[in-house]
Amino acid sequence: MIKRLFKPLVPRGLYGRWALILIVPIVTIQLVVSVVFIQRHFERVTQQLTASVVREVSFVRDRVNTATAQQAADVAAALAAPLGLAITLPAPTGQGDRREWVDLAGRTVISTLRAGLPGVSGVVLDGSSGDVTVTLATDHGPMAVRLERRRLSATNPHQLLVLMIVTGLLMTLIAFYFLRIQVRPITELAEASEAFGRGRHIPYRVRGAREVRAAGRAFLDMRARIERQIEQRTLMLSGVSHDLRTPLTRLRLELSMFDDGPEVQMMLRDLRDMERMLDGFLEFARGGAEGDPEPVDLNGLLADVVENARRAGQAVTLMAGPAIERPVMLNRQAITRALENLIGNAMRHGSRAEVRVQQDRAALRLIVEDDGPGIPADRREEAVRPFTRLDAARDPNRGGGVGLGLAITADIARAHGGVLRLGQGRLGGLRAEIVLPV
Repeated sequence: MIKRLFKPLVPRGLYGRWALILIVPIVTIQLVVSVVFIQRHFERVTQQLTASVVREVSFVRDRVNTATAQQAADVAAALAAPLGLAITLPAPTGQGDRREWVDLAGRTVISTLRAGLPGVSGVVLDGSSGDVTVTLATDHGPMAVRLERRRLSATNPHQLLVLMIVTGLLMTLIAFYFLRIQVRPITELAEASEAFGRGRHIPYRVRGAREVRAAGRAFLDMRARIERQIEQRTLMLSGVSHDLRTPLTRLRLELSMFDDGPEVQMMLRDLRDMERMLDGFLEFARGGAEGDPEPVDLNGLLADVVENARRAGQAVTLMAGPAIERPVMLNRQAITRALENLIGNAMRHGSRAEVRVQQDRAALRLIVEDDGPGIPADRREEAVRPFTRLDAARDPNRGGGVGLGLAITADIARAHGGVLRLGQGRLGGLRAEIVLPV
């Protein structure tokens, strides 16, 4: 219950969580010191100082009460100067207690004066002048005693608060500075990892704390191994493709020397299928990582891809939609290949296809729909796996592909930080979406 209650309040980022770890103790210490030390310490100091003034005022009142009516004022005046008091006798009757609402110590002053001086009719704490006026009853009428406020309570207690706040802010800024130094290597590691996941290689230098350095070195080793494996795979498939093309070309030349009969045509068709399979293997090996992203006019790219498909005799329509006003950072060659794969897959299993683009705040969607049989929902994840052909209609011996078109498209989408999604289209067939982050 408590975890569910506080989980939405916890920052999701590492920087925010570390900042929270720093701020919470500082604020807690400030509150504890303010409540425990300031309230109790200054309250006791105020009570002690006010009790001392109570004894002085009680002494003056006792001497005034023992004097005659004619001598009372003179006695009060004679005692006032040595004690640092200003006494008015007789004085107007006090009109109750008065203090400013921000004067927290004033409440202690008033309660201590009233407890130690019976007959007090009013205590006025004047914040503008810094004086305290106490009106109390004597045998010769009301007597007003005025004295400086600093004699009753600690002077400028807010200075401690200001000092605490300023020191706390200063230490917080220093902590944030060192926190930023510690978080920056982690952020750089995350950026390098994300870029590598999208097929880009950005410089990364190991630095930071010991644990961060260990993670950074592990990432560099992993990236080097993956790049080496990708390079070896590409070189291997390229070499295999190159080595196999030579005997295939020899076979084609030898077959061309025979009469053009049905058997020869079947052999030539098998050779074309083998060449197409080799091209598919090499294309899958290259993936979507070659080349760097560049600003691309997506509307023009879609128009070019659809126009090329039409020239090849395919019934492909570019649907009208909102124009993408700004260029998009894409690998033009890879995205073109992905769209061509989707269109080729659509035309292989359907009679027509529609291409359109949609954009919202979070994503850019390149959509290709066909009127073919589609792919069942429980087999769409399987269809994206390399070398997967779902039925006999996709067999290369019957005009199908080699099971790499959707896998290559999915790799290209991942290289751009996106994803390939398959679903049910408006035309009744397959709906393929390349979802790219904006």
